[in-house]
Amino acid sequence: MTIYLDGKFVQEEDAKVSVFDHGLLYGDGVFEGIRAYNGRVFMLDEHVDRLFDSARTIDLQVPVSKDDMKEIILETLRENDLKDAYIRPIVTRGVGDLGLDPRKCPKPSVICITVAWGAMYGDLYEKGLNAVSVSVRRNPPQSLPPNVKSLNYMNNILGKIEANYKGADEAIFFDVNGYVSEGSGDNIFVVKNGEIVTPPTLNSLKGLVRVAALAIAGKMGIPVREENIGYFDLYTADEVFVTGTAAEVAPIANIDGRVIGNGRPGPVTVQIMNAFRAKTQEEGTPIYK
Repeated sequence: MTIYLDGKFVQEEDAKVSVFDHGLLYGDGVFEGIRAYNGRVFMLDEHVDRLFDSARTIDLQVPVSKDDMKEIILETLRENDLKDAYIRPIVTRGVGDLGLDPRKCPKPSVICITVAWGAMYGDLYEKGLNAVSVSVRRNPPQSLPPNVKSLNYMNNILGKIEANYKGADEAIFFDVNGYVSEGSGDNIFVVKNGEIVTPPTLNSLKGLVRVAALAIAGKMGIPVREENIGYFDLYTADEVFVTGTAAEVAPIANIDGRVIGNGRPGPVTVQIMNAFRAKTQEEGTPIYK
């Protein structure tokens, strides 16, 4: 595997960062998760925009331009001869000292990793995922905004640990006010009486697959509302599904032991899933010219 690291392409075993990098010491940095399908990078511009927005929020100066970042991503895919892949661009604060002060880190580091990637949940796209609500609350936006994709993912990891102990495929986070926020790595949608309802993105990530799913629903004439939802809305839903770059569009069949709908992927979810799969095969930035 070839990895981009600060202007060079190196082999995986040579892709090393300093133990004094603040990305390692403090989770001080940002990243994106991007997918390539059929030789095209899906929503590349939007992902790079979000990466730079995350960096700006934490006052991190990305040392390359947006166009350069896009070319780094494409060239890393070419170096690895990939057409279908998961892509992880990372910008760390860089090397500093053991103190917190980011001013001691004069040079941010840019990394890009690309790996072959298939269906994250295997046959669960046909069966549906088992999800549980977790006691860990999503970071409040006044502390660490969920819309910053920072290298500090401990909040998400704690929820995933709890879900693992409970034998579930995915965790459902609530915010500090008791409203549904998101999964450990995806956005949540509820379907009730043919209408889709999803939480606002102040307390959850502005997911790009979420954007794509909402656009698909709009074209299909499926009504969509964005509003706060709670336990009641999850347990009484006809369908629940999640969206994310890694997860794509995935149905939820069970939450906290309650069967959702008839326990199988519902008709609205299946329509969104199929349309999203078709969209990813046709749209995106070409890797190979």
